[in-house]
Amino acid sequence: MKKLVLFLFIAVMGGALLSSCQNQSSQEKLVDTISAEPQRPAGQTDVVGLRCDPLPIVRAAFIGIGMRGNGSLSRFIALEGVEVKAICDIEQQNIDRAQAMLKAAGRPEAVAYTGVDDWKKVCERDDIDMVYITTHWDLHAPISIYAMEKGKHAVCEIPLAITMQECWDIINTAERTRRHCIMMENTCYDFFEMATLNMAQKGLFGEIVHVEGAYIHDLLDDYMFKARTFSERNGRTGVSGYWNFWRLAQNTKRNAALYPMHGLGPVAQVLNINRGDKMDLLVALGSEQFNMTARAKKLFGENSDQAKGEYKKGDMTNVLIKTAKGKSILIQHDVASPRPYSRLHTISGTKGFAQKYPIQQLALESNPHSALNREEMQALLSEYEHPITKEIGELARSIGGHGGMDFIMVYRLVYCLQNGLPLDMNVYDGVSWSSVIPLSEFSMENGSIPVKIPDFTRGGWQKEQGLKFANK
Repeated sequence: MKKLVLFLFIAVMGGALLSSCQNQSSQEKLVDTISAEPQRPAGQTDVVGLRCDPLPIVRAAFIGIGMRGNGSLSRFIALEGVEVKAICDIEQQNIDRAQAMLKAAGRPEAVAYTGVDDWKKVCERDDIDMVYITTHWDLHAPISIYAMEKGKHAVCEIPLAITMQECWDIINTAERTRRHCIMMENTCYDFFEMATLNMAQKGLFGEIVHVEGAYIHDLLDDYMFKARTFSERNGRTGVSGYWNFWRLAQNTKRNAALYPMHGLGPVAQVLNINRGDKMDLLVALGSEQFNMTARAKKLFGENSDQAKGEYKKGDMTNVLIKTAKGKSILIQHDVASPRPYSRLHTISGTKGFAQKYPIQQLALESNPHSALNREEMQALLSEYEHPITKEIGELARSIGGHGGMDFIMVYRLVYCLQNGLPLDMNVYDGVSWSSVIPLSEFSMENGSIPVKIPDFTRGGWQKEQGLKFANK
């Protein structure tokens, strides 16, 4: 009897061990798949430091001119040496508003397109150099790729891609066509972020060891549920409706760090990601979903369709990243909690520290136990103000766009295109920052396992040492 029990015990344990090994092997195969780095197609080379022919007049088309697109258009036409040849949006009211804006600025009316697939016609025009994309996320990669295929530079709002396949398709298209493809991350041009980048580059913080970034922004009422209610009330339940509540749609169907770029972009630049270092490993861990359902019940009632809806996105998502050179990055995403807005923006080095949220502060090793007082901090920020904000900051503040950083972003884009210079942010930045979305999703779906971050530059990250803003 004892032998039989022992035999059964060994069989059960052996089966469990075999099953565990099989599951582990299966999981490892999945990790290898999502982290795979496909070989660069024959004849292609990287686009690190890509320079294209100067465009003294930047001829642009805007696709998607709702709230964000409208603002981008207004800042673009505030610059000299630009023309808007075409605008595209499925909402006639957006077209009308854009045309009125062009007229008020003393600019010619643009050719208008309103069909769902008319963005293809826009990209096919032979009188434009650049396509500015501010649609919902599902169209960001397809339009960017099609624009480059048609010989246009692709300028895209965040994120640039939402799947790993899109990431590689964008990379390969940019390398093959030799066209610029930039994800317009405005936070990289905020005044504090640019000052601390300058401090880091001049060694004030010593060796940067750890950085943090976030997108913590309570969007449930105004940008999610109310937008959906507006769309449904006006019969916009198809494509048009989706355009009006795309944020909610993403939170409904995906559990991931859906908006990592705002926090990641500036600190990635501080760490010289893709320019001497690269993101190497990612682990994501998130809370369950609590407040989306709770807020839906509060707004619409216990038995409403909204309250019964499925929301996959957990309230808080934490992403830890390790770089090839041993630096660490923390990225947080939360759009469901009643918390003050925060992008975190923390820089921790061997000689100093900087943080913008929740309290703006600087600390140096000369007094490591407390932050500098306000006067000392302001003096340092003035001393280390970035040359770009010194040059254009006053005009940027007057034109606006999140305090002026949106204008600086568009100004730098146009400046580089007009002078045939490498862009401040290249296609590898846009893709690697965006890849955190599918990689964090995969990590959490599989028990928060570590996931290798592919080298989207395929070795090109070692060609440049440190971020440089090109100047003629």
